[in-house]
Amino acid sequence: MAKTPRIAVIGSANTDLTTFCDRFPQPGETIFGNSFDLGFGGKGANQAVAARLCGAEVLMVARVGHDLFGDATVRNFAWYGIDTTHVRKMEGVSSGVAPIFVDPSGQNSIIVVKGANDTLLRADVDAASAELCSADAIILQFEIPLETVYYVVEFAKKHGTRCIVNPAPAVTVDIGRLTTADYFVPNEREVAAITGRNAHSTAQAKDCCNFLRAKGFSKVIVTLGDRGCIFASHEGEPEIIPPFPVQPKDTTGAGDAFIGSFAVFLVEGLAEREALSRASLYAALSTTRIGTQKSFPKRAEFDAEWRRRTEEKP
Repeated sequence: MAKTPRIAVIGSANTDLTTFCDRFPQPGETIFGNSFDLGFGGKGANQAVAARLCGAEVLMVARVGHDLFGDATVRNFAWYGIDTTHVRKMEGVSSGVAPIFVDPSGQNSIIVVKGANDTLLRADVDAASAELCSADAIILQFEIPLETVYYVVEFAKKHGTRCIVNPAPAVTVDIGRLTTADYFVPNEREVAAITGRNAHSTAQAKDCCNFLRAKGFSKVIVTLGDRGCIFASHEGEPEIIPPFPVQPKDTTGAGDAFIGSFAVFLVEGLAEREALSRASLYAALSTTRIGTQKSFPKRAEFDAEWRRRTEEKP
């Protein structure tokens, strides 16, 4: 039997406060929403849940507040079977929260209050070093201090551990301190912000990939939502990995579903392009349901849909 992938996620844990509305309010405007949903989120936590539902053993390294949201977050991790040994409750700060607004097309706008996520430091990484060294892959995002992200990238390189960096949300970074990551995975908005270039069209997004490769990244993946994703390596020109069509209801967390599932498919030994294609379908399926973590499909459900989709192709 193949070894079960072990994924370590060093990142954020938030509580999502999602409001569904006919349109987004203008500055100074109050409107009525249609419905409300409270759930668990944070890019790190979402990616951990996606990886777990895809069949991996998952270690979470995170910080939450010593409050109701923090207690509930730890219980939620445990419910999924995620290792919470290195999830600490911090005094004097709130848990991270994310108010989310979703329009009828499924598009969303999000404001993140990082709270305890900002207290995840290098010393916390060192405290988890034994477990991190045994991981098959480490996943990072930008909802924790950048100095911690840089440190983990160096740690992964030193120990020969595969490292996936999801630069979300986009902030000003020292690109040179990230280039040793095995995979750099922004979406089109993030890659535009990081490179200072337009990424509205596929051709422009490919140009951004080439820019990042010239800066030293070995492999860049730009997710394009319902247009699939772009994969760029030093083996040739950036290429499109085509999407799988669905009828979306809520796109919240789709990028996290992509990252978490991609890590698992990759560690399982699939070729990169197939791992990306599977991750694209996994992310697409997550948009057909309301919510974030609770929208992610279980592995058996995904496998059945993958077989159906691929068998239908000529």
